[in-house]
Amino acid sequence: MLRAKTKFGKYLIERKIGEGGFAVVYQAKDTIEGIRVALKIPYGNLITDESLDVFRQEVRLVAKLEHPHIQPLKYADYIEGHFVIVTALGVGSLEDRLTKRMAAKTALSFSRQMLEAVASAHEHKIIHCDLKPDNFLLFPDNQLRLIDFGIARVAHRTLKGSGAGTVGYMAPEQAMGQPSFRSDVFSLGLIMHRMFSSKLPEWPYVWPFPGNDRLKSQLTPDLIQLIQKATQVDAKKRFADAKRMLDAFEQAKRPKANRRSVRADSTSSNWKTVQFRQFKREFGKLLETKQQCGKCAGPVAEAMRSCPWCGKSRKKHPDEEIRFQVACPRCQRGMKSDWKFCAWCYGEGFEPTSNRELGDRRYATRCTNSRCQRKLLMPFMRYCPWCNVKVKRKWKIEGCSDSCRSCGWGVAGEFWSFCPWCTKRLRS
Repeated sequence: MLRAKTKFGKYLIERKIGEGGFAVVYQAKDTIEGIRVALKIPYGNLITDESLDVFRQEVRLVAKLEHPHIQPLKYADYIEGHFVIVTALGVGSLEDRLTKRMAAKTALSFSRQMLEAVASAHEHKIIHCDLKPDNFLLFPDNQLRLIDFGIARVAHRTLKGSGAGTVGYMAPEQAMGQPSFRSDVFSLGLIMHRMFSSKLPEWPYVWPFPGNDRLKSQLTPDLIQLIQKATQVDAKKRFADAKRMLDAFEQAKRPKANRRSVRADSTSSNWKTVQFRQFKREFGKLLETKQQCGKCAGPVAEAMRSCPWCGKSRKKHPDEEIRFQVACPRCQRGMKSDWKFCAWCYGEGFEPTSNRELGDRRYATRCTNSRCQRKLLMPFMRYCPWCNVKVKRKWKIEGCSDSCRSCGWGVAGEFWSFCPWCTKRLRS
């Protein structure tokens, strides 16, 4: 075990971030490059020729796999007598993310990334054998990367298993020492079921699994059928490998060719309705999304410059209910009657209709202009209503850490496709 703040080669150990059956993983700082990395070091009592062969095999396997959702190696060598694998440092794991509420859109994105990573490994004849949320690292922009090929087995004509893996996500035949590509498919199905239902199925794996009601509220019947097929106890009834499962996943997300367009539109509409409803439960009151987009019917707020769902411009607020006493003649958004300027669009000022200074519980911070008289600002104001200076503050959404990479303002990345504040498309 390495202690924090100790030097290890060119690395400064900062903390232990995980451990498994073979190794411990540390967060460390590269004192030469000035970046933080993850160091995977086998336990000292397991240092044998056989165990080192396992880690050498992992290095060679990962070196073959160039894929955006498989964690690449930065470096692998002996440091102070220890065999070390050095990789980029993620912001957490899928296991960490599963402790928080997850939108269906995010879970679908994670599902695709997982399937693409494992499909790539299977195409290289590699069975991972230990697929679990802990082995999918999370990086910025909700990018997942698969790690830990330390107990992966190369598929030959005859597959010989070790029975290694994590019990909660292990296929029955793998537990008996007979892993195959279909074993990885089973593990992927369990992970997907947990993401959408918040429940991890357990033996004897009788369908429907616990959490089926939530699963049906989150997914279309085709996607539920995909998970059911992936988690069949009889391996022969599953997808042959992750590539075929990925193809089925993509097909399940598209309307069937023989469906009438009206039915396809209805299915899409129902899916959007579920998504809109979940968003409003989590953020509707906070963001005051009392209006609907005229194009996609998604919930929008008066302060938004574009629809976060479809990107439709909202330079002018439609002739709908406004949240203040008067409307700006330029953008049609609401203003308090004591404001001298519109807080949402830029232009000449107005004569206040009230001589009194009106308070409001929504005032959250102050203008940074030293010459400003009142200095009171509400969330997502673009300009100060008292001095007309542009607000420099990067507004955030309470309870959400996502930010637009263009303007820096907070976004609900799990739901939105566009930034409603600067109108730019968000990365998926």
